[in-house]
Amino acid sequence: MTAPFPATSLAPEVTEPIILALPKGRILSECGALLARAGIVPAPDYADEDSRRLRFPTDDPTLDVVRVRPFDVATFVAFGAAQIGICGADVLMEFDYPEVYAPLDLGIGKCRVSVAEPRETAGSDDPSRWSQVRVASKYPNITRRHYASRGIHAEVVHLNGAMELAPGLGLCRMIVDLVQTGSTLKANGLVETEVIAPVTSRLIVNRTALKTQPEVIGAWIARFRAAMA
Repeated sequence: MTAPFPATSLAPEVTEPIILALPKGRILSECGALLARAGIVPAPDYADEDSRRLRFPTDDPTLDVVRVRPFDVATFVAFGAAQIGICGADVLMEFDYPEVYAPLDLGIGKCRVSVAEPRETAGSDDPSRWSQVRVASKYPNITRRHYASRGIHAEVVHLNGAMELAPGLGLCRMIVDLVQTGSTLKANGLVETEVIAPVTSRLIVNRTALKTQPEVIGAWIARFRAAMA
């Protein structure tokens, strides 16, 4: 008599949903129309910053959305916790993860990474004569690379917020920060003196996921590409 198959062998294979990592804050609100055009409808509270939930189902059972800090989106995707994500080019420049592939510029979240300094001292010195400078920034890698390309050693004071206070309190000579309108700089007596790079948000994917699930991940890339048309 043939032994019966274990019950578990007859059960359908359970496939985990693809995870889409989205950034909290300003870009999240700009993502709404893009997600709708891509046919993605997350649970209503995904855009509610007061919601305690961080993972949200969508109308597609094969896709869940997670909401994380903008700087963490690339990390979630690079380490495979999320297979796809949306994040600013500034984050990709700062971390430069080889595991992350950015196939699409989504054209949202437009801003720039810039150098700013106090209005009263801006332009009073010749940067080509500097050998070193102290800069406050949440972008230590971008900042060091920018000044190193000019033969200047940048001592970076790593701050995650209130950057505009740093020069006035003697913490640094200038700052490197994300600028959208420049109104916060102006309100704190700073002026933008140089644009390091323009920034828009990108669709990013985990390279391993793209290799192991090319049809699935490729289909999501195609849906976002069509949503931009």
